Amino acid sequence: MARRLLLLPVFAALCLAVAGIARAVSTPEFIVTGRVYCDTCRAGFETSATEYIEGAKVRLECKHFDSGAVEHSVDGVTDKTGTYSIKLEDNHEEEICEVVLVESPVADCSEVDAARSRARVLLAQDSGLASPLRYANPLGYLKTTPLHICGALLKKYALGDDK
Repeated sequence: MARRLLLLPVFAALCLAVAGIARAVSTPEFIVTGRVYCDTCRAGFETSATEYIEGAKVRLECKHFDSGAVEHSVDGVTDKTGTYSIKLEDNHEEEICEVVLVESPVADCSEVDAARSRARVLLAQDSGLASPLRYANPLGYLKTTPLHICGALLKKYALGDDK
């Protein structure tokens, strides 16, 4: 009988310890942020003439590393600065996660720049990154007709000038 009474506090302490460990190992929450722009010069990169797009739709997709099947998908929309912010919970170390362009609200800037159509982000808890904030590379659409200032602007970048 005394032995059973001794086991009761030990069992209770063990239950509390397990509950404490379960609380300490919390589910990670990641915040993926980035920008969507209109390449007004069709240069393939951001310039001083770049315009950021409000209301552009993007999607964060996480595909299983082996099968390529989409495991998680979350949509986002850009604000007036062309910035989106998408929250995603859980550890995604077995997945390849990318933000992809979905739709531009700007009629004359809706052609996807193939080189700037997706940005990969690392969403693994044990990645060595202390912050849950993840920055994705900028994503871009191409303007149908470049602005008239683009020729002079791109000359300032001295593209192709090896001197």
